[in-house]
Amino acid sequence: MDGILADTSQLHFQSWERVLTQQGIPFDRGKFHQIFGLKNQDFLPHLAGRPLEPHWIQQIADEKELVFRQSIRGQLKPLPGVVDWLRRFKAWGCRQAVASSAPPENVDVQVDEMHIRQYFDALVTPGELPGKPNPAVFIKASRQLKVPTAACLVIEDSLPGIEAARKAGMCCIAVANTNPLEALSQADVVVLSLDQLTASQVEALFP
Repeated sequence: MDGILADTSQLHFQSWERVLTQQGIPFDRGKFHQIFGLKNQDFLPHLAGRPLEPHWIQQIADEKELVFRQSIRGQLKPLPGVVDWLRRFKAWGCRQAVASSAPPENVDVQVDEMHIRQYFDALVTPGELPGKPNPAVFIKASRQLKVPTAACLVIEDSLPGIEAARKAGMCCIAVANTNPLEALSQADVVVLSLDQLTASQVEALFP
């Protein structure tokens, strides 16, 4: 979702900066880059530099996500190539899912804001499962789609997401929307943006 379907990085950064600064937790672009794509409960203790009570983590996370959802109204547009590929995959008969570490409320708001819900057969979040780089959310998505993991293609922009795809035994295309090309070498295919991805690159992954 974030960084693949839409560029939400600035909105996420501003939301975290506002909430964490109010809590006296230092936050900057470098720290944001490290946490993007991870579950809230996995990185908040790291940012705070100490163990945190689960109820405090939930309170801060809920406040941040509310600020984020309020900020995206009228601000989201699909990234270049996204809608074209959603249409092409659907025309090919591919079943599609969002598999995101984000809260389900965020996923719902974003797909509706961009008017792309009709392309997806499932909107999957980890819930109580571990977040990326654990492959749980991708395996959960494959089960909901009723597609074997070996027949799944993950499109990612984050390093934890690429690692999760590899652990799930899935092919992975990385898009350099968040990280530089050279940092994404563990993916099967790396492109600058989805509008540069070709059908032959996708087909080559499933001979």
